[in-house]
Amino acid sequence: MTAPLTPPPPPHQEPSGEEASRPQQPLQQQPSLQQAPDSRSWQDWPAPSAGSGFGAAYGQDGPGMRTEVREAAVVTVAVALGGVLLGLLWWWLAPKVPLVGDILDDRWVVYVKESEGEQAIGVDGTFTLLALALGAMSALGVFLFRRRGGVPLVVGLTVGGLLGSVLAWRLGVWLGPAQDVIAHAKDVGKGVAFSAPLKLGAKGALLAWSVAALVVHLGLTGLFGPRDQEPVPPA
Repeated sequence: MTAPLTPPPPPHQEPSGEEASRPQQPLQQQPSLQQAPDSRSWQDWPAPSAGSGFGAAYGQDGPGMRTEVREAAVVTVAVALGGVLLGLLWWWLAPKVPLVGDILDDRWVVYVKESEGEQAIGVDGTFTLLALALGAMSALGVFLFRRRGGVPLVVGLTVGGLLGSVLAWRLGVWLGPAQDVIAHAKDVGKGVAFSAPLKLGAKGALLAWSVAALVVHLGLTGLFGPRDQEPVPPA
């Protein structure tokens, strides 16, 4: 027996007139599985979202200007009220300057009992040392309250120290002996020593608090404050 022969393929037939008149549609190209690489540059890519790791590097540095100004105002008021403590300490610890009243030509005169004494210098020195100590303490407290620098905070600390010094000066003068030395000499009698009123001869001592607070706060911020983060290179 012989195997059946495979029938030959049909011959190529020309399209009929109706089929030939139809427009031939081009074959659709199948999509390639391999896509061309994106030609966009790194500048065209969208910025990373706030929740991504790269977005945190471009966040705002610090709590914001409004918050810093509010904190600076609180620091100014708190430091200025510390001047009450400085005034009380100055009135208590400052040395007394003895005065003596006398009558010359039917007039009362007052002079210093110890002309070579250094009590007057000690009054200014006591105020300066106390202001330096309180300035350092206030700077330390502000740094512990907010472990970050900032121009508003430094300005508030400086202004508060100046206001506190002025308040301490006026409070010490008010608590000290009477300002009318002639009337005081008449009250105690001729030749009887009495204490002179508190007087701040060196007005530059009013800046001691602010200078100490500024130097200490800048030093603490430079040594223990947060460091600036290095910029993250673009992905």
